[in-house]
Amino acid sequence: MMEKISIGWQKQPNKLNIQGEIETVIENITKEKVDLIASGRTDAGVHALGQVANFKINSNIPIEKIAIAINSQLKNSIRIKNAEEVPERFHSRYNCKRKTYRYIIDNSKYGSSIYRNLTYHMPIKLNVNEMKKAIKYFEGEHDFKAFKSSGTSSKSSVRTIYKAEIRQKDENIIIELTGNGFLYNMVRIIAGTLVDVGLGKIRTDDIIKIIEDQDRKKAGKTLPPQGLFLVKVEYEE
Repeated sequence: MMEKISIGWQKQPNKLNIQGEIETVIENITKEKVDLIASGRTDAGVHALGQVANFKINSNIPIEKIAIAINSQLKNSIRIKNAEEVPERFHSRYNCKRKTYRYIIDNSKYGSSIYRNLTYHMPIKLNVNEMKKAIKYFEGEHDFKAFKSSGTSSKSSVRTIYKAEIRQKDENIIIELTGNGFLYNMVRIIAGTLVDVGLGKIRTDDIIKIIEDQDRKKAGKTLPPQGLFLVKVEYEE
C-alpha cells in the first residue's frame, strides 16, 4: 500500500509518473525489472492515500524491509506504507472488491494557499443539507453513463455504490463514495453534480432522472482533480 500526491500513475516516456518511479527504485534495489500493477490509474493532480500495487521478484530481501528500502530512494511525494506477500494469482486490479474515493470542497470565502492543491475551492456557500439528500440517490446499482467522461474503456457503465455520504468539517465539504468500481472521472462528475445541487441549479430529486436518462449533458461539470483522493482499496480475505 502506498500514498502519493499530484503525479499521475501511468508510466509515460519523459514524464514524471508514479509507476515508473517505483519500478526504477525496485530495480535499483533488487537488480530485477518489474511490472508494477496498480488497482487502478490515478490522473495527474489526483491524490492516493491507499493505492495498492503488486509485482513479482525473486529477491531474498525480507518482506518487512521492502517498504523501508524502496522509500529510502523514492521522491518525498511518494511513500510505500506497507508491503506483504500475496498468493501467486493475486492481481491488485482484478481482485479488488471495493474502492473508496473522497472529494474535498473548500467552501470558504477566500480559499487556502496552503491547501490549494488538496481541495477544490467553491467561494459561494453551498446548501449542504440538500447535497446530503441528493447523494443518497447514487447508492445502489445504477447505469452511471451520465457520470463518465469520454474515453472510458469499460464496456459497461453499470456500477454499484455501497455507501455515499457527505460530511462537513469546518468549511470543508467532504464527499465520500464506496463502490465496486468507478468509471473515468465518475467521482469528479458526481461531485460537480452535487455542487450544482448545493447552488440550486439542480433539484435534489432531479438526480433520479439524470441517472435514468443517462445523458452526460444533464449532470454537473467535471470538477478539477486536486480535490480527489483514492482513500482505500479492499480485497476479500
